[in-house]
Amino acid sequence: MSFEEMREAGDVDTIWLDGEFVDWDDAQIHVLTHGLHYGTGVFEGVRCYDTENGPAIFRWEEHLDRFYDSGKPYNLEIPFDREELTEATKELIRRQELESCYIRPVAYYGYDMLGLNPESCPEQVAIAAWPWGAYLGEDALEQGVEVTVSSWRKYASSQIPTNAKTSGPYVNSVLASLEAKREGYVEALLLNQEGNVAEGPGENLFLVRDGELYTPGLAEGILDGITRNTVITLARELGYTVHDDATISRGELNNADELFFSGTAAEVTPIRKVDNVVVGEGTRGPITEDIQQAFFDLVERRTDDHDDWFEYVDV
Repeated sequence: MSFEEMREAGDVDTIWLDGEFVDWDDAQIHVLTHGLHYGTGVFEGVRCYDTENGPAIFRWEEHLDRFYDSGKPYNLEIPFDREELTEATKELIRRQELESCYIRPVAYYGYDMLGLNPESCPEQVAIAAWPWGAYLGEDALEQGVEVTVSSWRKYASSQIPTNAKTSGPYVNSVLASLEAKREGYVEALLLNQEGNVAEGPGENLFLVRDGELYTPGLAEGILDGITRNTVITLARELGYTVHDDATISRGELNNADELFFSGTAAEVTPIRKVDNVVVGEGTRGPITEDIQQAFFDLVERRTDDHDDWFEYVDV
């Protein structure tokens, strides 16, 4: 559903912008905003789940940690503290009467001048929230998705910080995603500069082989995903061995017993084919299903585990 369709349905009507709640249509920036021209912005994607205890934002503190840390390489100092951003986000959810939603905080260099050095430009911050279901399709969580290895490579950390969620470099992911969809696939996989598996355009990757889990390590140029960390924790609690600093070659994708994506938007999504090569039995594998079940039991609060991972919204 597009934003305009959500507007017409009454699902969204407010955005928090630089300390003020404004009407959705009034949340505007100047066309000469520095972040628009040079990609000098950082962002987060966060989910809020509908639970028996009301809306609960999942791993909000960890997302805030990364939000502030992402700005550091660019000298982008976010001019609001954690408490201000937390209360603004909760109030945004309350005002729009959202039970579950996707939350997008973004900070960027604003309007003052153009030129590669942005330091005279003001730091601006916005937060939006809207309903968002399964990122890769409603059937993807059970049936899995078909992916292709992209011809585009993931940039190296020596070129652009790979552990910062910076708006500009995400054009790398856009190119990979567009290529995949042109070729009839749901999503892409990117290799790094060495030709090893890195991640999806907006997801981390897990490979299952002989009952153990492997996920590319940070040295492979991946984003240190918060859902990735969640999956590693849950899998180990379930008794699985997890190799969280693995190097995975492209060829290993073809011999995997199971593959799945993890991510805030993708959650835990099985992969059933890579470049038309069937993964395992071509269905959601048993270990993927086990971890997926544990993940949704957790975020929907069917268990009391890891309660400190949730920020509850008092509605």
